[in-house]
Amino acid sequence: MLRKTLLASAIAAAMVASAAHAETLRWTRSADGLTLDPHSQNEGPTHALNHQIFDTLIYQDMDVEYQPGLATEWFVHGDDPHIWVFKIREGVTFHEGQALTAHDVVFSLNRARHENADMRGLLTSISEVRAVDDYTVHVETHDPNPLLPNNFTNLFIMSRAWAEEHGVEEPQNYAAGEETHAVRNANGTGPFRVQSREPDVRTVLMRNDDYWGIDHYPMEISELIFTPIESAATRVAALLSGEVDLLQETPVQDIERMGSAPGLKNEQGAENRTIFLGMDLGSTELRTADTDDNPFADHRVREAINLAVDATTVQVAVMRGNSEPAGMIAPPFVNGYSEALDAVLPPDLGRAQELMAEAGYGDGFRVTLQCPNDRYVNDEQICQAVVSMLARIGITVDLVAQTRSLHFAELAREEYDFYMLGWGVPTMDSEYVFNYLYHTKEGDRGSWNFTGFSDERVDELTVAMGQETDIEARNAMIEEAWQIVHDEIVYIPIHHQMLTWSMRDDIDFKVQSENTPHFKYLKFND
Repeated sequence: MLRKTLLASAIAAAMVASAAHAETLRWTRSADGLTLDPHSQNEGPTHALNHQIFDTLIYQDMDVEYQPGLATEWFVHGDDPHIWVFKIREGVTFHEGQALTAHDVVFSLNRARHENADMRGLLTSISEVRAVDDYTVHVETHDPNPLLPNNFTNLFIMSRAWAEEHGVEEPQNYAAGEETHAVRNANGTGPFRVQSREPDVRTVLMRNDDYWGIDHYPMEISELIFTPIESAATRVAALLSGEVDLLQETPVQDIERMGSAPGLKNEQGAENRTIFLGMDLGSTELRTADTDDNPFADHRVREAINLAVDATTVQVAVMRGNSEPAGMIAPPFVNGYSEALDAVLPPDLGRAQELMAEAGYGDGFRVTLQCPNDRYVNDEQICQAVVSMLARIGITVDLVAQTRSLHFAELAREEYDFYMLGWGVPTMDSEYVFNYLYHTKEGDRGSWNFTGFSDERVDELTVAMGQETDIEARNAMIEEAWQIVHDEIVYIPIHHQMLTWSMRDDIDFKVQSENTPHFKYLKFND
């Protein structure tokens, strides 16, 4: 019987409670969470904020190791490999006093499977979720799913009673711009409670002194003030002046300055995120191109773009060395990563121009590239570099760079021909990438595949790799799928992102590769 047991006592033995501190921490980054609705958006800054307020059954700690959250243990049912058993932590209460039970877990997982939920792609294998008793949940899958617990690290648990009271039994329809009570209000079981929320301005969180983990984690922050600041220069100035204490995602041009400034320090590490370009290669005609067809549908054009976009120059000139040029959309610590496929070809403008001519676009064409300007490290500057690179092979690119809330809303409505996206892999397995980015966009799968790419074999492999329990056979499926999409040039990878967090030098807090600061771990040096 496959069994995974992690008890709270193990955490208690490893950590010393220290809630004696009563200190405010002021935190900034470029982007706010898109919503407090915990199931609406599967997006990094949104999860980072919600992790302070809500708990998951299982979570990844600052070392990206799986730890027990609201589940104290989880294992495959001894009599049925289709059933995962989750034992729910007893004695936990929501911020407004409701007691956590298995029924809240069942409600939350089913809510996250709703058509409005961007989290539903993680739950496609589930056939039924049921409470066996008040503290035991059975999650039944259509086929055996060895990865199911990995998919729960960003699936937050809500109070069923609270959701019913406020009419938010269904997730917010973010793409339609829906406003619900859950967008600006939250009632979690997490280490911090929401005191006030002004989207894109300021969110104030207070320590939850009734937190179930109060004796297991440092919990030294009594008040957490989050102020998103879009301007890189203004964020840096705020840290230098002492207006904020911790700056997430330090601009690359300021890393050295922050590390040498009196009273400040940098923490650095590789991020679980790849930055890339997507293209609509499925439509018969593009929306913004000056052609009456779709150049991106031609493999030769995609190959030409891949040969013209110089990731090494981006690394040196735009990222100042703080990136790793990429050939695939998975960083090295993800299962299925291939060093061979991640190799970056040197730019070859001569061959790229030949391919453009062979495809019938020797005179080039015009198209619009959509890019966020406040989501990824130097995102707009990367896109500006791409504009210059593609001009050398005759592609005139009109750049539209805008705030991430607009960028992702329009992307979700499938309004883009050409766009930037970044992708992390919280499950640490390639199935997550294929499920969201490569599977045909239909039903619960392919929800972030805005390319129009559809391949029957890739779809088969995506489903199969989520069910196969034989490791060798499963890895062979993943390898085959990666080779197909690599040959097709579905996306244009640019780089694996690196992370730098700058902070006061009396703060003990290291970078987490998911770029999710779990502030319950932060400590202040005396």
